[in-house]
Order: sequence, then structure tokens, then C-alpha cells
Amino acid sequence: MTLTELKYIVAVAREKHFGRAADACYVSQPTLSVAVKKLEDELEIKLFERSAGDVSVTPLGEQIVRQAQSVLEQAAAIKEIAKRGKDPLAGALTLGVIYTVGPYLLPELVRHAIARTPQMPLMLQENFTAKLLEMLRTGEIDCAIMAEPFPDTGLALAPLYDEPFMAAVPASHPLAEKPYVSASELKNETMLLLGAGHCFRDHVLEVCPEFARYASNSEGIRRTFEGSSLETIKHMVSAGMGVTLVPRLSVPRDALITTSRRRKSDDAHIRYLPIKEEDGSGPPMRRVVLAWRRSFTRYEAIAALRNAVFACELPGVTRLS
Repeated sequence: MTLTELKYIVAVAREKHFGRAADACYVSQPTLSVAVKKLEDELEIKLFERSAGDVSVTPLGEQIVRQAQSVLEQAAAIKEIAKRGKDPLAGALTLGVIYTVGPYLLPELVRHAIARTPQMPLMLQENFTAKLLEMLRTGEIDCAIMAEPFPDTGLALAPLYDEPFMAAVPASHPLAEKPYVSASELKNETMLLLGAGHCFRDHVLEVCPEFARYASNSEGIRRTFEGSSLETIKHMVSAGMGVTLVPRLSVPRDALITTSRRRKSDDAHIRYLPIKEEDGSGPPMRRVVLAWRRSFTRYEAIAALRNAVFACELPGVTRLS
């Protein structure tokens, strides 16, 4: 039994496909298949059920794959301990980021990370929250920046910042003349939502729950439309198709200055408004956190990444210690 064989069976269990697992491990499919068969012969059990175009893990195989993942993490920890003895920050850090944070935080974060820890390059992965949680569990990424809430998976968490939402409305819309807007004023508008899988979609529906019923059936298309990204939805707002909510960091800097000084772009056709309620309560917020496995040993790397986040300008958000 070798670490390489354990790596292969973890990859097959994750990908549910020998070809994709081989690609992920940078080996040929015959090489991977032979190694998996060798391990099955050694253990005298079947790890995977194979059928045309489909691979499933046997019940006993699931237990062995979990143990194999633990062994691989421990082996990686041995290497990290040795590396930390030379330089605690040496080596790449694999960071996952949700889609509604990445485009607005990463450009400045990467610059600060390069300036502060050039020996620790960031390997970046954008994805949905559910996928990032799975990648953390399997060790595909070291840490992730996500927005709460998400299922309690026993991860270590460090809060980064609380970020308010703002309403984005067409510049020609009657609401655009107001200094702020309330959630109740959005109820009669056509709401533009991110597609299923985006946690920010759920955050918007928490603020405007009345749109949940329209977002779940085709008849509601008269009231809601979906986009694949926040930037796509902003183009839809600019075109006058409806309104939406956006996180504060996604609001362009010059979109909040006087109209006469604004650049000529789509954002010149969008008005971003603070959200306030009639009862005086503050705007809806999301909490953005840094998450990592408790077994991850590079504590200095996590601290350095968090400090790099705090070195970013982060306009309009509340940093958390």
C-alpha cells in the first residue's frame, strides 16, 4: 500500500469517474486503474462498483476512502512541519472564494499578499459555497473565504468583515431620486436574482422573502429574472429590466460620486442606494469569514492571509477582529 494508491482512490471517489480522476492526478487512466486494482487485491475487497460510464463507492470503500484522506492529510502535515521549520510561510496556499466575493476582493488581496509574503503564492479557486466546503473536506483547498451562514462542518473560522447590501436600480427609475430605499419599497419591483447555488441569492431572498415564491416556478418569470453573475445582473439593471441587491464591495468607487463626474459606463446608468427600514434598523448584512480545516497545520499562513485581507481598503464594510 502506497500513498500514491491512496491518492488515486480518493480521486476516484471524488470524481466518480476513472478518466477524470486520472486527469486530476496527472497520470494515464490505465496507470490509475492498475494501481486501484492492485490495492483492491491487496485488501481483498472491492472499493468501487464499476458500470458503463458510472463509478460508485462501496459501503466498505467509503470507510477506507475516508481513512485514506486522513492518512494523506497526515502525510502532508509531516511535510508541512518540515517546511515550517525552514520557513513557516514557504509554499503555495490554495484559497477558495465564493463568486460574489472573488471579483471584488481578490485584485487588491493578491497585491497585498505578494507584497507581504512573496514566498507564499496564492492558488485561487472560485466556486459555490457547497463546492468549497466539499473541497475543504477533501483537502483540495487549504482555506476558503465564504459568507455565513453555511452548514456546520467542524471547520475553524475567523471573521473577516460584515458587509452591508445596497439596492441597485436603473438611473431612470423613480426610486433613483431617493437618498435610500427600504425592503418594502422593493416588493413591487421586478427583482433580478442570481441563479440557484449562489448563497447571495439566498441572502437577497431573506431580505425580500416575498420573491421566494416567484423564484421557484416558471410563472414567476414575470416578476423575477436570473443572471449567472452579479456583473451580468448589473448589466440587466442598467438596461432597465429590474432592480437587485448587491454587496457593498461590488459597488464601483465612482458610482457613489456625483453623476456629472461619473465615468461613461453601464454604472452611469445604475443608482446604488443604501437600504434602511422605516423602523430605523440598519441595512441587511452578510458576514464574510475565512474557514479552514482544524487539522491544517500552517497557522502562520492563515494569519498572514487574514492580515492581507485587513490591509485591503474594504470601503463601506466593518472589519472584524
